[in-house]
Amino acid sequence: MKKGLIILLAVLGVVVIIGAYALSLYNNFVKADETVKQQWAQVETQYQRRYDLIPNLVETVKGIMKQEQAVFGEIAQARTHYANAASTEEKVNATNEVESALGRLLVIIENYPELKSAESVQTLMAQLEGTENRISVERKRFNDSVALFNLMVKRFPEKFFAGLFGFKEKSYFQAVSGAQTAPEVKF
Repeated sequence: MKKGLIILLAVLGVVVIIGAYALSLYNNFVKADETVKQQWAQVETQYQRRYDLIPNLVETVKGIMKQEQAVFGEIAQARTHYANAASTEEKVNATNEVESALGRLLVIIENYPELKSAESVQTLMAQLEGTENRISVERKRFNDSVALFNLMVKRFPEKFFAGLFGFKEKSYFQAVSGAQTAPEVKF
């Protein structure tokens, strides 16, 4: 009788330890998942800051640069795509469109010394540069949080529990192919 009770208590103890471990892992997954979501929200906050600045930059530059109306149209269209994007992937694609159009606009501004020296353009460019730096920092933080989450999902024994709890690897923010090449502007 005592032997059976000891075995039962030992089995019960092991089950309680495994249950406590699983509960702890679940809470860690939830925390890491929320961190990833929070970091993505920070990226979106910086995108919003950029999109709020873009109309000011465009309006300031538009009057001086009548011949570059195509770039302004691309920027406006990309902003519209972002506003209508439903998923993270659609937002990333729309953001990449904006970055490409902004890159072309920045090259154009560099080629117009009178525009580059205008105080309002300088101020807006500094604001835009600061925003781009903030976006870069937030993207890095997002990718760092995704890396930590994915590490949890891939490690053993967490991998087993991640599958049981329904947690899957998350996607990193990645630049579009060709992003390393500066945009080309032809006159």
